[in-house]
Amino acid sequence: MAQPIIAPSVLAADFANLEREVRMVNESDADWIHIDIMDGVFVPNLSFGLPVTSAIKKHASKPLDVHLMIVHPERYLNAFKQAGASTITVHYEACEHLHRTIQEIKALGCQAGVAINPHTHVSLLEDIIQDIDLVCVMAVNPGFGGQKFIERTYEKIQALKTLIDSRNSSALIEIDGGVNLDNAAALRKAGADVLVAGNFVFSAANPKAVITQLKNI
Repeated sequence: MAQPIIAPSVLAADFANLEREVRMVNESDADWIHIDIMDGVFVPNLSFGLPVTSAIKKHASKPLDVHLMIVHPERYLNAFKQAGASTITVHYEACEHLHRTIQEIKALGCQAGVAINPHTHVSLLEDIIQDIDLVCVMAVNPGFGGQKFIERTYEKIQALKTLIDSRNSSALIEIDGGVNLDNAAALRKAGADVLVAGNFVFSAANPKAVITQLKNI
């Protein structure tokens, strides 16, 4: 089995020292930098937006994995591309015209992802799975870092993997929320390709060592 893609979430970083935190990720075994954009409408929290994303890009040597937890994400796709996004993920629950939005992301030259909340069944992706590069499975309710991992996520990953294989899709399975060394191996066994980790990385005494441990699961 190939090594997982590790995407530390800067939502848990020290915002007062964001350049330092980004440089730490650059120097680590991480593959991507995960950026959670929250609008206080789709999710009950505000994080940051385009200016901070652009600032991160100035110092980042790893691709930016931008997760839009916002209403009407189609309005901001080009802006986040210009801010430095390599992957843009939108929520199934936030898109009235999901296929159109995915095509717009691809037309910008970005990888296109779809995120699903804990209550959203993977079967709802049947008609889009061949068109996307990534499915972000929320293992917590979106909006806040540091939440407890939802155990049913393993079953959801397995169902999603079956769907991907049955449709001959190349979509990666990304897990966002509650990822740590206690569940990373089981997530990989279930079929996860990308592990997003926020608090577990940035609150560690040695974040780079934790990233390496996750990479070598």
